[in-house]
Amino acid sequence: MAMHLQRREFLKASAAAAGVAMLPGAVRAASANGKLRTAHVGVGGMGGADLNSISSHPMVEVAALCDVDLARLNGAGDRHPNAKKFRDYREMIDSLGDTIDAVVVSTPDHTHAPAAMTALQHDKPVNCQKPLTHEVFEARRLRQVAAEKGLVTQMGIQVHSSAPYRRAVRMIQDGVIGKVSQVHAWSNKNWGYDGGAFTNEAAVPDTLKWNLWLGTAGERPFVPGVYHPGNWRKLIDFGTGTLGDMGVHIFDTPYAALALTYPKWAKTTCRPPTGVGHPEKNIVEYEFPGTKFTTDSLIWKWYDGGFAPPSGEGWNLPEGFKLPGQGSLFIGEEGVMLLPHVGEAVLFPEEKFKDYQRPDVENGNH
Repeated sequence: MAMHLQRREFLKASAAAAGVAMLPGAVRAASANGKLRTAHVGVGGMGGADLNSISSHPMVEVAALCDVDLARLNGAGDRHPNAKKFRDYREMIDSLGDTIDAVVVSTPDHTHAPAAMTALQHDKPVNCQKPLTHEVFEARRLRQVAAEKGLVTQMGIQVHSSAPYRRAVRMIQDGVIGKVSQVHAWSNKNWGYDGGAFTNEAAVPDTLKWNLWLGTAGERPFVPGVYHPGNWRKLIDFGTGTLGDMGVHIFDTPYAALALTYPKWAKTTCRPPTGVGHPEKNIVEYEFPGTKFTTDSLIWKWYDGGFAPPSGEGWNLPEGFKLPGQGSLFIGEEGVMLLPHVGEAVLFPEEKFKDYQRPDVENGNH
C-alpha cells in the first residue's frame, strides 16, 4: 500500500486538472477560433503555475498578462508573446472588454477580492486562487455579485479534484472507520511573524509598482525581503497565515467528507496579537454540529508552525509512528484514517484493514 502519492504524479494530475479549469461550455468563448481567451492577474509564483497549466489546454488562448513586477511580467510575456501586457489589472480588464472571456486571479491574498470583483463587474467569469479573499465580507460580496450576474466562478484548490482526496471522501462516507468523533489537521509551515514593525525601509526596485502591489492596504515604505515576493503571507494586512494558506487545502477534504456546516464555537491558543504578523504557531479548536457521518458533535483541532505535527498521543497509532509534516487524521468509532498532504489515506489498525479494497476513483477535472 503506497502511503504517499509521488510528487511528480500529483503535479501532473494537478496540472491536467487546472488546465481544464475553464472550458467552452462552462464559459462561452467568443473568439473567432472558438478558443477561450484568458486574462491573467499575477503571473509569478502560483500565478506562473496557473498560467502554465491553463495555457496547456488546446482550447485556451492567453490574451493578456498583468503583473506589478516587470521582471515577472516580461518572463511570462516571453512564453506568451502574443498576449498583451499590463501592470494594472483595472486598466487591463477595462480596456480589453469583449476581447477576453475569463479572468484568472493569482495575486497576494489581499488583492484577490478587488481583482475578482473588477472582473465580475465587467461580466467576466473568474478563476481565483485560494484563499478566495482576505476578509469574510469580501467573500460574501463576491458570491452575491457572481450569483446576481449568473457568472461561472471557481477557486483554486486543485487537490480537491485529485484521486487520493476524492478516494478519502468516499472511504469516510462509506463508513470504513465508522462515525467520526474527532478531526486533527496540521501544517508545519510557518507563515507567521512574531516580531514588531519593520524599520529597514529601502528604495523600491525599478521593476516594481509598489503602490499597485499595496492595492487596498495602507501605505507604507518598501522593505526588502519582507513583503514581495513571498513573505506577505506572514503579515496581517496582506496574508492569512498558515491556516489561511495551507489550512484551506488541508481542511477541504475532511470538511467535504463529513458534510460539515458552521462550527458552534472556536478558540485559539497562540501568543497575544501584535498587529503586524500572524502568530508563528497556533492551535485552533472547533466544535461542529453532528452530521450523518459523525457522532452527535465533532471536535476539530488545527495545529501549525511549531505546534505541528502534533504528537499523535492517544490516537491509536502504532508505537513510534511518525506523522507527516502536513495532513489530517480522522478518529472514528471503528478505526483511524490518516490523510497525508498530499498522499493516499492510511487506515489503522493496519491489521484490521489489511484486506480492505479501496474504491477505484480517478482524478477529476478541477
